[in-house]
Amino acid sequence: MTRVCLVGADDVDVQYELLSRETAREALSTYERHAPFENSLAVDTVSLGAAVSLYNDLNWYLVRFVDLALVREPSVSTEEWLSRSLATQVRDGDADPAETGDLLAVYGVEDGALVEPMYVTRRPDGTVPEYDLRPVSETVVVRVTEDEFGRG
Repeated sequence: MTRVCLVGADDVDVQYELLSRETAREALSTYERHAPFENSLAVDTVSLGAAVSLYNDLNWYLVRFVDLALVREPSVSTEEWLSRSLATQVRDGDADPAETGDLLAVYGVEDGALVEPMYVTRRPDGTVPEYDLRPVSETVVVRVTEDEFGRG
């Protein structure tokens, strides 16, 4: 299963905003919903293509209420997420899944919420540099596109 996860903007309740609107609620109605992080909504889809399609269906809501749209595709990585842009590139054949792991956004997790990302490159030995922006209980690694990496 491919998991998608939407993390809401600071000033909105992402679950309320998505589920209170008929079109978004209908698009999400066939999925069992989860909340892996504070102010998030996640669902499992059957494939990477289905995940990207769901994001496309929800795009109007994503640009208004969501800060971060993630995809966890087991054929790429079972432990790291992909940004929406990178997931789309992989789905479209514009990015080789085996070559997506070098540019990373590492988010800290504090009290269940994702906090500021640290943009890093994977070390030659395959390890990820430690998150050092603040003390956190855990981290979430997100593979990003070159354009997204440049924004950090």
